Amino acid sequence: MAENSSYLQPSIPRFDGYYEHWAMLMENLLRSKEYWSLIETGVVVAPANPTAEQTRLANESKLCDLKVKNYLFQSIDRSILETILERGTARDIWEAMRRKYQGSTKVKRAQLQALRREFEVLTMGESESVTEYFARTLAIANKMTSHGEQMDQTRVVEKILRSMPSRFNYVVCSIEESNDVTTLSIDELQSSLLVQEARMKSQKEHSEEQALKVSDAGRGTVRGNGRGRGRNTSRGRGRGRQQNKDLVQCFKCHKFGHYQSECPEWDNANFCEIEEEGETLLMAGVNSFDNNSREEMWYLDSGCSNHMTGKKEWMHNFDGSFTESVKLGNDSKMAIMGRGNVKLSIAGKVHVITDVYYIPGLSSNLLSVGQLQQKNLTIVFKHDVCQVIHNEKGLILTTQISSNRMYMIYAPVILPNHMQMSKTDEYYLWHNRYAHLSIKGLKVLHKRQMVKGLPDLKDIEDKCVDCLSGKQHRDSIPKKTVWRASTKLELVHTDICGPIKPESNGGNRCSDEKNPRVKPFIFSNQKLKNLGLELTPVKQCLYETVRSLQEKGHLPIPQMKEDFV
Repeated sequence: MAENSSYLQPSIPRFDGYYEHWAMLMENLLRSKEYWSLIETGVVVAPANPTAEQTRLANESKLCDLKVKNYLFQSIDRSILETILERGTARDIWEAMRRKYQGSTKVKRAQLQALRREFEVLTMGESESVTEYFARTLAIANKMTSHGEQMDQTRVVEKILRSMPSRFNYVVCSIEESNDVTTLSIDELQSSLLVQEARMKSQKEHSEEQALKVSDAGRGTVRGNGRGRGRNTSRGRGRGRQQNKDLVQCFKCHKFGHYQSECPEWDNANFCEIEEEGETLLMAGVNSFDNNSREEMWYLDSGCSNHMTGKKEWMHNFDGSFTESVKLGNDSKMAIMGRGNVKLSIAGKVHVITDVYYIPGLSSNLLSVGQLQQKNLTIVFKHDVCQVIHNEKGLILTTQISSNRMYMIYAPVILPNHMQMSKTDEYYLWHNRYAHLSIKGLKVLHKRQMVKGLPDLKDIEDKCVDCLSGKQHRDSIPKKTVWRASTKLELVHTDICGPIKPESNGGNRCSDEKNPRVKPFIFSNQKLKNLGLELTPVKQCLYETVRSLQEKGHLPIPQMKEDFV
């Protein structure tokens, strides 16, 4: 019987790697051709002694199996067919494809677990549309169904409702209150959400259009042609001709509503950059404020790559060897004359800001947001509030946005205890550290490298007062007097002993050689050695050191032990 030429054969679905989709299409095709029984039960085999009817049925089954194999051969690519070993019947090819892409029961269970986890953590993105999210959710649900999971519409509807973003909260509440979720279908839910999404989109576009409009209320910001007088900046005869600036784009900030000369960014910020061999290292916005009233005010700057200040007296551990140049927006340059640490008192706690650049003449103090984040700090800008959070210490500070859209932090600065010491202070430091050792002794220690960190000190004119008082000695007796008596009784010689301690019975501390209570004893050098009273050079040095320390500490002599004498 001739076939009708207008009849179109159904196209055979090609296998593209997605087995579930391909198996669904092929199953539908084979069922429409009444060949699906060959996949379920296989080819009918005739018995050992078949009858004519059994032989006919077996031959018809083989013929139908060849037709099914023809469909499968056209659907599966050659490279995949070459990996299938058993191709005797259509059932063998089908089972080989199922085992290859679905695996065994254990593998299907593992894949189902992965799909369940993906389904549970599924949420709608902020920029994702309702249609895209429904397609993604239903695709996962269909995969779970093909792996044996029972997926009803109620489960999918509840999952979609609880995974919508925050902008759909009121829509979800209204749907749950007005409908029965157990009877609500997926298509009804999608249609309701699509209507609300279209309404939100139209409102957003309307608000954006309103934001681009610029209201021109006044006469001082328009332009005209020619020349004239008036309090405005328009040019032209008389008051000038006003122009619509809604479509005017600024060449500086690329925003609509004003010209480049009227851009507010000219007054808000002066951009500067640090240059090193022609490369840009830093971009920072520095606002000009009253320096006298806001000396301890710091500004959080996201465009500044490093902390900067103009106060050298705030620096701890100052490194003056670090120098760079700063190029401002007007091509002028400023010099970085060092870097150090600054201690700030925030909420009663002291925080150390490390690696702060010192720029003389800088009127504002800048805190780099990027440098703070490198110190394991989390900076959150939300609802006109900035919060700086430490991973271990928690919230460090909170500040609100100012009227000029800047985040300012007032933090008192803890000044260092001492400034950079001079050469004189450095000499006295080492002199006192080594118990008033002379400059000659300090030079010996430095020359022989006996002390780590001891610099090469130079002698100074101002001597140590304590050493002059503690190490002084009596002048030697002159060999010849410079003055002689010219008349009798002009010179009276007395030899007074004292003052001595303890006092005498009469309360005197001085006595002369004619006093009968005083008995002089003369010791030879040998007897002094036997008594241990001779002062060696080492003991003499130690004795002078003790006296210098006594003078330095204003200590009475009895409180010092002189056992070494």
